[in-house]
Amino acid sequence: MAPLKIIGAGYGRTGTDSLRIALNILGYNCFHMRELIRVDRYPETFLDAYLNPEKPVDWDMLYEGYDAALDWPTVSFLDRLIDAYPNAKVILTARDAESWYRSIKNTIHKLSVECSKRNDFPENLDRWRQMNNTLVLNGAIADPDQFNDEEAIKAKYNAHVEWVKKNIPNERLFIMGLGEGWERLCKFLDVPVPDVPYPRVNSTKEFVNDFLESNLVDHVKEARKLDTCTK
Repeated sequence: MAPLKIIGAGYGRTGTDSLRIALNILGYNCFHMRELIRVDRYPETFLDAYLNPEKPVDWDMLYEGYDAALDWPTVSFLDRLIDAYPNAKVILTARDAESWYRSIKNTIHKLSVECSKRNDFPENLDRWRQMNNTLVLNGAIADPDQFNDEEAIKAKYNAHVEWVKKNIPNERLFIMGLGEGWERLCKFLDVPVPDVPYPRVNSTKEFVNDFLESNLVDHVKEARKLDTCTK
């Protein structure tokens, strides 16, 4: 299904999971960090692309079967992807840096630190862990010493948002605030507004229930089992 038609420019915890579901409702097939964990989608190749930016990457292979991509690891390759797919539209999901930092601190950061302590991961999840801990926020996500420098992490977030606004033409870019719904999104994509509520998922509480208070390994195994049963 590649090439990509939509590229997400927003960091995780800016509404990317809700947007993933929304784009699927609109008929796209959307790649997201959750999808990478669920189907074990080339984490080692994404990691290699991150560590060796001078090497050519077969993006069509990495995104085969998808025509939209959001969240990490995609956002780590934004500069390369917007060149690789010049006709793709770009969606920047955004929120204020203060609330974003609180959200990611209580979710992805906690999960990443907890995963770093474990030695019982199966090989496939260990590949994801290595990728996640290296490229998300350039490695700060799993490093408490770096991550606890709140002002530096918020500055990194704000710098990313400004880079997107500066480097992506207005006609190609849609900036979607946290809490927005269908209307402006569908206008940007030139598609009808669906007759269902815009999805609101993956709150901090839901993330904690899914990944921090459950056994991550069992959670992923169950997700894959359900995926197999529905095919």
